[in-house]
Order: sequence, then structure tokens, then C-alpha cells
Amino acid sequence: MADSSPNSLPPLRIGTRRSKLAIVQAEGIRDNLQKLSPDRSFEIVTLHTLGDRDKSTALYSFGAKNLWTAELEEKLNSGELDVVVHCLKDMPTTLPDTCDLAAIPPRDDPRDALIIKSSLPYTTLQSLPAGAIVGTSSVRRSAQLRRLYPHLRFANLRGNVETRLAKVDDPDGEYTCMVMSAAGLERLGLQHRISQYLGSRDGGILHAVGQGALGLEIRKGDSATLELLDRLGDEGSTLACLAERALMRALEGGCSVPIGVETEWVDWAARLLAMRAIVVSLDGTRSVLDSVEVRVQSKEEAIALGEELAARLVKAGADGILTEINTNRPPKE
Repeated sequence: MADSSPNSLPPLRIGTRRSKLAIVQAEGIRDNLQKLSPDRSFEIVTLHTLGDRDKSTALYSFGAKNLWTAELEEKLNSGELDVVVHCLKDMPTTLPDTCDLAAIPPRDDPRDALIIKSSLPYTTLQSLPAGAIVGTSSVRRSAQLRRLYPHLRFANLRGNVETRLAKVDDPDGEYTCMVMSAAGLERLGLQHRISQYLGSRDGGILHAVGQGALGLEIRKGDSATLELLDRLGDEGSTLACLAERALMRALEGGCSVPIGVETEWVDWAARLLAMRAIVVSLDGTRSVLDSVEVRVQSKEEAIALGEELAARLVKAGADGILTEINTNRPPKE
């Protein structure tokens, strides 16, 4: 009779991108899995994705291309990996037919964060002078900030967290500051660099769909891995993120369109989930903002919430803004 004890199983291979942040995130998942299955071994496999290799092209120019996921999914489908750890905000809202989103662990702070050049005295967006240059590769961030702070300027800033910080801090560099996810900085122990958190209650912008959460992707039909990873999932984070992803999917937006969201459990005991969303033109002059608050007890109800809010945004004119953006998108070689 075959031995099915945990230590007789092959190592579970965890795939991720090669950046320091991605590896830290994968190590966290590995450590949690090790606690659940102490007799099993877990291996982390890293590789460069298209988004890692091309660090100069603005994300907007790629459209909805799967910059951070495609190569990892190829390894997953070939059996070289068993699970891929993604930043959920980098995962397309529609996965390949051969893959499944297995689990969403507890979400970290989903807000964006402002990081100001270390040699400058400013502390908030509101205190930045006219013409200050904000480094960001995200049109969601730049469009929302243009809407609120039209006196600021924006410049493309790509690279891993350490590279971006170095470019911002360069005394001869053009950047006054940059914006990135608070969770990414906190996971790397760099929260001391956060000058200001940028949620709707502070800096005024809504975060990316799935920001602050991780997504664990597996091969469709891999029931054993699904059962193991399911123990890492968090119900509140999962329902909120599924609602956000349903909104994005209904609006047919990729990672490089200016759609911002914010979800909050108003009352977990009563299962009341509030969700706000905004669609902004690239120049920040036109926007559609709406919100809903409903009872959400299942994945189906979470998806319905996202779809309902998307429909309301479209009715208010969001589809016109998104169509214009995609029509005018520069071609990618």
C-alpha cells in the first residue's frame, strides 16, 4: 500500500516573481503552510515576468496584458509549480481556463502611500508646491491625483520598491515623491518611509482592485492543493476582493485603467459591506463616483455587489470614459 503520509509527498513548489517583495510574500505563505503541514517540505521557485523585464514602458501602454502572471501560469500548467503567489491586484480578473484562484489570505492595508524624497521637508500631498513631480506608473493613481491636485505633475516610475525609492531619493533626480501600495512597504519593513496614507479619508484616492491582498493560484482540478490552501483563506478579505474583481471585470478594465475602489465591512456581524468606486479620465477632469452598501454572505452575493456598482457607474457615464481611454491607448510593439 502506498505511503500517503505528509513527509512522503513531493515538495510543494511555490512560484513567484523574483523581486524582493514577491519573495517576502511567498516566504510568508510558505511559513504559514509549514505550520499547517509541518512534516511536508515547501520550495520557492522564482522567475522574471514580462513586467519585470520591461521596466521602461509605461504600464498604460501595455493595456490589459498579463504582465505579471503569464509566465508563472505556464509553469503552473506544465506541472513545474503547484501554486503561484501573486499580488491580487496584478491578477487579471479572468483567469485561464486551466487555472483557479484557490484562496485569498487575510488582507493587509489596501491603501496607497505617499513617499516624499528624504531630503525634502514636505509631509503630505496638500503641502507639495505647484509643479512637484509625482513618480508613478499607475494611471489610476495619476488620474485621481490630477483630479484632486491639478497643480502637481507626473512622471513614469517603474522598477522594484528599492529601485523606485533610490530614484526618488536621488538628489539630482526629478521626482519630488512617489506613490505605491502601503502593504508593499510594510511587508518590506519600510513603513517608516510612508509620509502619508492615501485612503479616501486622508489623501483622497481609492485603491486598486485587490490591493493589499495576495491571490494563490493553482491548476484547475488540483483538489489536494486546493484543500491545503483553503485553510489560509480569510472570508472577509475574500468576499471584499471578489466584489472588487467583479466590478473590474464588469467594466472590462485591466491593471492600467483609472478605476479605484474601496471596500469596508461596516458591520461584520450583520454582514454589511460598503463599496465605493471611481472611474476617472486620464487628465482628471471627468469622473464618475458611486457607492453601495448591502448584506453579503456568500461569494455569489459579493460578485453581485460588484456587478451592481459597475452597472451604476456605466449608467452614470463611466463607459464613455473607459472607451475613450482604450481608443487612445498607444500601440505596444
